[in-house]
Order: sequence, then structure tokens, then C-alpha cells
Amino acid sequence: MTKQRENYDVAIIGGGAAGLTAAIYCGRARLKTILFEKALPGGLATYTSEIENFPGFPDPVTGTGLMKLFEKQAKRFGTEVKLTAVKSVSLSGEEKIVSTFRSDYTAKAVIIASGGKPRLTGAAGEEKFLFDKGISFCATCDAAFYTGKSVLVIGSGDAAIEEAIFLTKFASQVQVSVIHDTGILDANEVAKEQALANPKLDFLWNTMVHEFKGEERLRQVVLKNVKTGELKPVDVDGCFLFIGYLPDTDLFKGQVDLNTRGYILTNDQMETNLEGVFAIGDVRDKTLRQVATAVGDGAIGGVAAERYLAETAYFEQQLIDDYKPTLVYCWNPVDPLCRTFMTEVERIKEKYTGSLKVVTVDMYKSTKIAEKLGIYQAPALALIKDRTVCYRTTNCREDTAATIETEITQY
Repeated sequence: MTKQRENYDVAIIGGGAAGLTAAIYCGRARLKTILFEKALPGGLATYTSEIENFPGFPDPVTGTGLMKLFEKQAKRFGTEVKLTAVKSVSLSGEEKIVSTFRSDYTAKAVIIASGGKPRLTGAAGEEKFLFDKGISFCATCDAAFYTGKSVLVIGSGDAAIEEAIFLTKFASQVQVSVIHDTGILDANEVAKEQALANPKLDFLWNTMVHEFKGEERLRQVVLKNVKTGELKPVDVDGCFLFIGYLPDTDLFKGQVDLNTRGYILTNDQMETNLEGVFAIGDVRDKTLRQVATAVGDGAIGGVAAERYLAETAYFEQQLIDDYKPTLVYCWNPVDPLCRTFMTEVERIKEKYTGSLKVVTVDMYKSTKIAEKLGIYQAPALALIKDRTVCYRTTNCREDTAATIETEITQY
């Protein structure tokens, strides 16, 4: 059966805080935008029971509640949200293809916001108890199921400690396996103080997971003392893993540049090595991964995608003329020489009216269009004929207008 194919300006892969923010910006720019999310909109932020550091919310807000507001705003600006997994992508070339199981979608620009996936311990028996069989990665999602039961939390960072505190509202016993010495946690000071003062939290110091045991469901986690090697079996009804995340970049390997840890490399405009492909949020190589920084990435990525599409359209519609050559003047209005040379360009334009199209490109605002022409410094001129740059100045600061006019008349 032939897949359907739908066309969009922008396709966003991932519906976390970064992806939803990019969708808001693209939607406001009147771009036809589609967002793909394989789970529920909100991404990893929905795993958090309380967010206390997002500006504008003086009282703690649930991750789920905050992300629902993001989603509502994105939809208000026209973003189409598809709750389906992306199976493959083709990101090279002007037309990008994003494929799901049922359909293919084409887009002029793609924003990768696929985020991260929970890191596993690698201990024996782990795979057996994933997917609702005793090992969980979301206290907000699953805490109620463990009301009156015993759970074990693995980890010592912000997520582990904050979620362990949240679990004490439901479970009868919450134990926390920490790889560090007594009293040492990787969490922020507020969470650390609250956790160490919570009588319902029992810390198992200097331990890591050795094995997961059980029949149909997880019943026991065997911990190993990292100093003595002693094995300690812990009977549990469930186990929560909070030991970090890995970038969800398997789809993009071999297409976009990744670092050695699998994160996507971008510049400060969220641009990847592929033209028209951007990466934002936890999936990119960065120092801080929080909702606030994801929002910043999303805003920059959305604006960058909008600018890319506008510049691409300008290049095709204004610089490319299938009927006559186009002379492109790349200039910087704040440069006195550029302003002086503009007079000569206007003279050439008037002289060759009807046979030569003359277009100006402002390099002060953006250098992208000029760079497509192989120009990196203003003032400069390029002549386009038959959709090809057939001539460009080496340096307008040295060449005279008469020399340039002599050159272009050859074409």
C-alpha cells in the first residue's frame, strides 16, 4: 500500500518543552507546522512531580500541568500534533522526509527535539522487568500504584531525590540506593536537606544494582556494596531508576553530526551540519538540561527555522531568474564603502534595465544568503545565470565598478 504524503513548512520531532516552544514560535510565524511525539506531549518534564525553578510560577507546578499549558498554546497557534513514533527520516536535500508507520511527511525545515531516554543500570534481569513489570522511570506517573507498598529508588541526583520525596506520600517504605558515601548526594541543597530530614526515606549508601529478581513481576533487587563487594537483597514491590538519560538520537545517526556521547552538535543558532535541520533541548550538546533552557533552545530554533525558510524563499524568488541574469550586491549599510558602492550598483542597474536583474542582500542582518553565493565579506557582487553563480568579485574594496561592469558584460 502506498503511503500518504503530506507537506509542511516545519516538522518538529519531539514534543517536550523545547519542541512545544519551537512549535509556538513557528505557529505564530504562520508556518504550517507539525509536531511528532511518540508518548504524551511534555517529554521528560512530565516525569517531574514538582517544578520550582521555572520563571513566572512562584509556587511549585507539576511537570504535567506546565506541559499541558505549553501544548495548549502551541495548538492555539495552529500546530498539528501527531501522537505517533517517527520510524525514519531523510534530512539531506531541500525536501526533508519524516516517516511514520502509516504516512510520509515532507517539510522544508526539520527541528529535532527528541530529548533523552532513561539510562538503564545494565544489571542482570533488568530487561525482564521493564514495561510495567516493576521497573519504572516516572514517579509522577506510577506513584499511586505503589500506595502502601515498598519501593526502591536508584540514584542520587535531583530527579532521584525529588521523586523519592514524592513517593513517600504514597509508599509505605521508600529506600534509596546511593553509590556515594554516607550523606553525599548529587542533588541540589534544598532537595538534599528535605530528603535527609524525611523519616520515611531510608538511604542505602555505597551501593549499586547487581541484579533484579522475580517471576512475572519484580520482587527483589540485589544491591552490591561498592567498597566491600557484599551483596544485599532488598525485597520490593517496585523500583524507580533515576540515573540519568541518554540522547534519543538513533534515528539521526549518519545524517547529523553527533559527539562521542551521541548528542547532536549545533551552533548557537541551533543549526546542525545539515542545511534546514535544527536541534534543540536535551538532545543537543549543552551544559544544562532544564525546562528553562529547553524553552530558550526552542525559541531560538523556531526563529532560526523561520529565518531559514524566509531566506530560502527570497533566494529562489528574488535571486533566481530563469529568463535573465541576476546581479546580486551584498552590502552592509553601516559600512561607508558599501554605501558609496551602492551608487555604482544603481548606475549599472539603470544602464542594463530589461536585460539584467539587480538585487541587494543586506549582510548586516544575516550572512546566510551571501554565504550561499560564496561571499563572506561586504561589499561584493555575484552574477547568477541559469541558476548558477558564474561570476563573483574577489574584493569590491579593490576592484573598480568599471572593472566589474567589464566582467559581467561577458555574460
